Amino acid sequence: MVGGTMSTRSYVLRGPAAGMRKAFGSGIHGAGRALSRKKAAKRFWGETIQQELQDAGIHLWAHSFRSVAEEAPLAYKDVEVVVDAAVRSGINAPVARLRPHAVIKG
Repeated sequence: MVGGTMSTRSYVLRGPAAGMRKAFGSGIHGAGRALSRKKAAKRFWGETIQQELQDAGIHLWAHSFRSVAEEAPLAYKDVEVVVDAAVRSGINAPVARLRPHAVIKG
């Protein structure tokens, strides 16, 4: 499972035989952060992200707007680029692409 962001796709990938040889059966598990939580919280507004998610038809439940800002979609690398690199390298093979419908931030 490769998690995207609150507003991007997530993926289910499998490890083909080539991936077992190249990466000892390991694979990617997420896009990775582009900004630290602290930098993201300073750069983004949770209320704005909530509205963007709502406009995209994604429901959000969160205990604070700061937690939403810390996890802003732009605080992460592009999951499409990361997954594509893993697939092209032969480490992983795609199984399914998932669209977010709801986000719960604890």
